[in-house]
Amino acid sequence: MAARITRAKKKIAAARIPYRTPSPEHLGERLDAVLGVVYLIFTTGHTAPTGTRLVRVDLVECAIDLARMLHLLMPRENEIAALLALLLLVDARRDSRVSASGRLVLLAEQDRSRWDRAQIGEGAALVTEALRGRPPTRYAVEAAIAAVHAQAPSWSETDWTEIVGLYDVLRELWSSPVVELNRAVAIGMRDGPAAGLDALAPLLAEPALATYGYLSAARADFLRRLGRLIEAAEAYEEALTLTDNEVERDFLAGRLSEVRRAADHRG
Repeated sequence: MAARITRAKKKIAAARIPYRTPSPEHLGERLDAVLGVVYLIFTTGHTAPTGTRLVRVDLVECAIDLARMLHLLMPRENEIAALLALLLLVDARRDSRVSASGRLVLLAEQDRSRWDRAQIGEGAALVTEALRGRPPTRYAVEAAIAAVHAQAPSWSETDWTEIVGLYDVLRELWSSPVVELNRAVAIGMRDGPAAGLDALAPLLAEPALATYGYLSAARADFLRRLGRLIEAAEAYEEALTLTDNEVERDFLAGRLSEVRRAADHRG
């Protein structure tokens, strides 16, 4: 990345390209790229790809600050409001994602009393604002999904039918293998682990997910819940090979040990 930046600087200097702040009428045409970068900063901080920490708080807060700045500069842009809503709603769970001992805590097990209710309220209001635009945008639908999770009183009361429906809308707006994966997981939560495995099956041949550890982890969880322990262990092993964050690796290794012990006990 440093080399690419250096080459870009040299190209700009050689071509004598002047630096100009874009005028207001030209901001819109650059918006998609800017929002994409802000979201990338956030996702990299929300679950760090490598290292001993699950969350890079500096990156998360930088992304939220940038989204707030954009919202102040362009308050009528629904997609900016939607992205800010998405970041706030997802980040509201930050304090509950890791236990006091440093263990990863899944959404189903998180203490929802530790979620930032002020942040959830702000994000929900922004979602409402963003959804007034027609047609709905990618970030607005993603924020709506995050709002369903954030406003559910408990894991058991999560409206998975609504979430699957929102993913159906999202896949029309933004076709992505990761969207298909998340939709498949939501189907499994709504209809049971066997349905989840069936929904995941077509994604096993998707090249973009070949090195994506969350696909293997999702399969492992559904297989574990179905009692298919040998297959679950193999899927957990695969997920471990594709995961570099130490907090996530420790969680996966723990689950792998659990299913192996259960398989041995079953004999």
